Amino acid sequence: MNGENIAVVRLNEALNDAVRALGAEDIRAEFERPKHEGHGDRAANAAMRLAKSLKAKPRDIAERIAEHLKGYDVITSTEIAGPGFLNVSLSGKFYAEVVADVLRQGESYGAVNVGQNRRVQVEFVSANPTGPLHIGHGRGAAVGDSVARILKFTGWDVQREYYVNDSGLQIETLGRSTRARYFELLGREGDFPENGYKGAYIYDLAREIIGSEGERFLDAPEDEALEFFKTYAAGKIMNGIKADLEEFRVSFDKFFPEGYLHKNGLVKSAMDDLKARGYAYESDGALWFRTEDTIGDDKDRVLIRANGIPTYYASDIAYHRDKFVTRGFERVIDVWGADHHGYIARMKAAVKAMGKNPDDFIVLLIQLVNLLREGKIVTMSTRAGEFITLRDVLDEAGVDACRFFFLMRRADSQLDFDLDLAKKQGSDNPVYYVQYAHARISGILREFVNRGGRLEGVDPEAIPAEIFGNKDARDLADCLAGWPDAVREASEELAPQVLTGYVLNLAGVFHSFYNTNRILDEPDEEIRHGRLNVIRAVKEVVASCLGLLGVSAPERM
Repeated sequence: MNGENIAVVRLNEALNDAVRALGAEDIRAEFERPKHEGHGDRAANAAMRLAKSLKAKPRDIAERIAEHLKGYDVITSTEIAGPGFLNVSLSGKFYAEVVADVLRQGESYGAVNVGQNRRVQVEFVSANPTGPLHIGHGRGAAVGDSVARILKFTGWDVQREYYVNDSGLQIETLGRSTRARYFELLGREGDFPENGYKGAYIYDLAREIIGSEGERFLDAPEDEALEFFKTYAAGKIMNGIKADLEEFRVSFDKFFPEGYLHKNGLVKSAMDDLKARGYAYESDGALWFRTEDTIGDDKDRVLIRANGIPTYYASDIAYHRDKFVTRGFERVIDVWGADHHGYIARMKAAVKAMGKNPDDFIVLLIQLVNLLREGKIVTMSTRAGEFITLRDVLDEAGVDACRFFFLMRRADSQLDFDLDLAKKQGSDNPVYYVQYAHARISGILREFVNRGGRLEGVDPEAIPAEIFGNKDARDLADCLAGWPDAVREASEELAPQVLTGYVLNLAGVFHSFYNTNRILDEPDEEIRHGRLNVIRAVKEVVASCLGLLGVSAPERM
């Protein structure tokens, strides 16, 4: 059933059968959860949508739809409300079918095929190898990785990429900073760059070079020494970044070096193409992009400076042309820091200029992270080399808490990361609360086996409808029914926070169910097995959701 819940699909099919029985147009009607209690279990506005074409009052149309639904065994009652809303109450059989379908589909439940195997690239992190990853990079890593997981789960052919800025002024500054610290540690005055990197890690790099190379660069020609310091420092930092990301459960299919663009003529090729298409022109010895005409920019933007050196804009255009044109991605998603907001329109203009749809280029902006310790914001300054690294936070709070907390808010909204809460083992810690639900279910199932039960002997179809006379049981099954919709929304909106919200709600509803429904001590075997099946379905969905967030689903806590 392609990840959908069959019970929900059949319910909507019954509604559309009723619409067709009226001789009405196909409007793909759907039942939705009502916003307010007391309005039934599901509601539909189909009657109001059909009023014009059927030339009838919405309430009369709703009455006719309700009459058609009378013979449908998962609907117990119908009510016409307001101008023509159709509210229905669902039977225990509906909720039993929901749970049974979760168990039938297993880990593929919720894997709605949004992507249709289209090719998409997600480029994220892409931090310059000039220093270790900080917590802002960590948030971008969690968002990009989770988005990639969600897209793959929903039928996209996904490639994950890290763009390595291994050339340019920042790498030059890194080399000069490391060389200056090398001189300083050897007792000779070094020329530290005005905007150099001041973190303690630069001293560490210099010490490593002294340990392996000794004093040989003290009197070496500056160009020769600088090339070594640039390559060594960037390489070591990049290795550290890769190690941190691996620990953070983030992997990439490709690390794309900026230098490849220049060495293989991709920048020149992209510029020639823009000129041929009439989007670039030469003036005052430089090459310019017509951003003023294309997107209403305040001025045209330089691509190639008068000295022949390409701007970052030119490199980015060449890089994205390689993505869209050469490698043929149908959709490209970039994860950027929020300070790059003004750059989006220019890159969309470039995508348009290369003959592609700018709507297929999507940028997710990552807003700042405030780290809170004892309720106070920890002050940081990247320029002064004073910042909290991702590694620091991972060592203190753990991977699961970091990933879950980073994904709890929209990426473009500021995030307060409460380090004390993230480390707390209690129900007020969101990730602990969710993981405990999974561990609690695992414990119940283990105890069932320890008492002589056989899980393989519990028929997934054996779910008595009467167990859903309990409101908490209905709410739990209803929450499971909503998993495919949550996944679809997260995929279409590129919004992992939809899943953190969903799984927190699911965990809460499960804990309420556990408190009001006996499971192992239920004397009626049929009821006992039915409730076991309900919690097995919950366990399946919690694990699936946590997997898409890159968070572990522990069996014990």
